[in-house]
Amino acid sequence: MNDKMENKAEELKGKAKEAVGDATGNEQWQAEGKADQAKGSLKQAGEKVKDAIKGVTGKD
Repeated sequence: MNDKMENKAEELKGKAKEAVGDATGNEQWQAEGKADQAKGSLKQAGEKVKDAIKGVTGKD
């Protein structure tokens, strides 16, 4: 459960960083925010795959 929360937090941090970058015109923060969001989303997708496998196999 912690991994899922950490991944979501990383995605939300990225959204916030991108928003600050948008507001200030800071392209580096915009790019970093988008990268953080993508990384968090990718990790979440991996967790969903693990959950699906657990559901099929019944193993943790």
